[in-house]
Amino acid sequence: VGAPEGKSSHFRQRDTQALLPVTQAMELRKRDYHVERPLMNQEQLEELGCWTSAARTYQWRTWFQCSRARAQALLFQHLPVLAWLPRYSLRDWLLGDLLAGLSVAIMQLPQGLAYALLAGLPPVFGLYSSFYPVFIYFLFGTSRHISVGTFAVMSVMVGSVTESLAPDENFLQGANSTVDEAARDGVRVQLASTLSVLVGLFQVGLGLVRFGFVVTYLSEPLVRGYTTAASVQVFISQLKYVFGLQLSSRSGPLSLIYTVLEVCWKLPQSVVGTVVTALVAGVALVLVKLLNDKLRRYLPMPIPGELLTLIGATGISYGVGLKPRFGVDVVGNIPAGLVPPAAPSPQLFTSLLGYAFTIAVVGFAIAISLGKIFALRHGYRVDSNQELVALGLSNLIGGVFQCFPVSCSMSRSLVQESAGGNTQVAGAVSSLFILIIIVKLGELFRDLPKAVLAAAIIVNLKGMLMQFTDIRSLWKSNRMDLLIWLVTFVATILLNLDIVSPFLSPHPSWPRYSVLGQVPDTDIYQDVAEYSEAREVPGVKVFRSSATMYFANAELYSDALKQRCGVDVDHLISQKKKRLRKQEQKLKRLRKSLQKQTAASEGASVSIHVNTSVRDMESNNMEDSKAKVSTGKELEDIAASGQEDAKAPDGSTLKALGLPQPHFHSLVLDLGALSFVDTVCIKSLKNIFRDFREIEVEVYMAACHTPVVAQLEAGNFFDASISKQHLFASVHDAVLFALQHPRSGPASPVLVSWPLAH
Repeated sequence: VGAPEGKSSHFRQRDTQALLPVTQAMELRKRDYHVERPLMNQEQLEELGCWTSAARTYQWRTWFQCSRARAQALLFQHLPVLAWLPRYSLRDWLLGDLLAGLSVAIMQLPQGLAYALLAGLPPVFGLYSSFYPVFIYFLFGTSRHISVGTFAVMSVMVGSVTESLAPDENFLQGANSTVDEAARDGVRVQLASTLSVLVGLFQVGLGLVRFGFVVTYLSEPLVRGYTTAASVQVFISQLKYVFGLQLSSRSGPLSLIYTVLEVCWKLPQSVVGTVVTALVAGVALVLVKLLNDKLRRYLPMPIPGELLTLIGATGISYGVGLKPRFGVDVVGNIPAGLVPPAAPSPQLFTSLLGYAFTIAVVGFAIAISLGKIFALRHGYRVDSNQELVALGLSNLIGGVFQCFPVSCSMSRSLVQESAGGNTQVAGAVSSLFILIIIVKLGELFRDLPKAVLAAAIIVNLKGMLMQFTDIRSLWKSNRMDLLIWLVTFVATILLNLDIVSPFLSPHPSWPRYSVLGQVPDTDIYQDVAEYSEAREVPGVKVFRSSATMYFANAELYSDALKQRCGVDVDHLISQKKKRLRKQEQKLKRLRKSLQKQTAASEGASVSIHVNTSVRDMESNNMEDSKAKVSTGKELEDIAASGQEDAKAPDGSTLKALGLPQPHFHSLVLDLGALSFVDTVCIKSLKNIFRDFREIEVEVYMAACHTPVVAQLEAGNFFDASISKQHLFASVHDAVLFALQHPRSGPASPVLVSWPLAH
């Protein structure tokens, strides 16, 4: 309005060119680039693109198909050990798995004894829970690195159940009101084992009906807020062992607050010998952990601080007589051998159902979260449904053998990975080591002070207590996630309800994922499954979700993206890492051979240089030395070329490694449906950039709304590798840029003549 159309378009063109780099503006002037197409409503678009509704697929029809291949696939799916064990490489993996299994078992022993106290059970039942479930997971699990067994959060959840349903007040006897510990422990063991059976039934049932996705509706801030509150509960529950106090058993709302007040009230009654024992053990454990951190790169395996502390404390307790002389409470009798299986009590099912479902969901959430972290790090996949079945069978069979519910431990899993663990064989080795302790060595720890176990638990809480730093990071990145974190934490602390956190999750959404193609003669992109005339752009893959991406569907988004792209991204990354490791090992061997050859040739007083040519040697009258140094020079040339390949940009490419290359060089994510982003969404997008760049595919984003861009900035999404230059106003802009700047690869097409570019 106001200016002639020609003059107005001239001003717009001049303003646009002023915002572009000089070279790009000059190119635009030469080509007089502009877009022309008729206006279209939805009806005209469907007519031009030949729209047809996408055919629906009925997956249930495949459930009733029967064939030998399908039966074999089902067997391998539900019993994964049959798939990977025949391909087990003794030469490459056995030593690492043995060392990792031994390292984990050394940690599992003290943790099993200590976490049984958290569950309100005699310590020996922690050893049982460290043997049966671990071996069952070896047969049915799909994660190669997580360490299944006793875990602090699960143990304190079990302890809240056993102490609320079987409190000490129910077992008072005599005029002096002493507690009948044998009767109390028997009832609590029956409660814990029945609870484990119910937890296992829930997990197996949910896994068989493929409900592994249910854990995605527990957001990361919610789970971290819950586990932080649980760590506070664990810390407070151990104060009675640190100070040697007799506290009342409490459950229900504000029970944690009442326990803290009672501890403060009874502090003058503390046993001095118990406090000193806990302090000395705690200081020793902290020092060993600091030493492990300092010497991590020099040690083949961490120093077993917990085990050494337990052995030393047991020896001192036996030699000095801490219990009779100073009143220090000890573990007591640990029966040798395994207990026979026992059927669960059906009368307890009704009172334990609610607890069992919550423990089943939280335990699986912790296990699958860790499993997917390690799978992503090492380039393999874990099946969430099979993990649910494996963990359920571990708890179900373990409950029959008097175990309490288990999950996986982050600290042990990290040790298993760092010690060189490659497969589930490491877990089998650790379980067999625990079996030896149960059968022969367990009774040696009868004089172990309980204060030492409490100190070990408190020291190992450091990782979970450090999650308090989430408050600062979430305040900067996402206030809504911070609110979820705080509400979950406060509710768990005050109300002491294990079922608080699962109900804070939103309702599930089922987005539709599409690969887009260009509608002819337009800058419009539609689903190629619905528009038969829509064509994918050569070398560019365009992907869109119909719903916003957040914690509940971020994993679904990533899986659908990799599936629709037609490339097994995770397998390709795994193969690339494997071949790079082999290349590096070959280079190391060449260097060693070169060093040996150089050392041998030094006796002849010959100076070897990689850049010395035959002509130079002739000019220096070194013909007589040629025969002596030829082998050394050949090795040196090979090593030098290997070093050049390793440093060169193409040395680690898929083509150089002999791996297949993707049929596209660029990926465009249509994020127009994003209405907000949370921390999980940001992490997922970063992982997508990282994974596709590993397979030499550049990633671009398009059509982000301004509030979403602001949230990405607040969440530190943009960095040195991902900038706003990877973000485009529209899908068409991103596609044109990708075509003009293809990455090197087989799918670098010649820029075709577009109907929109004149």
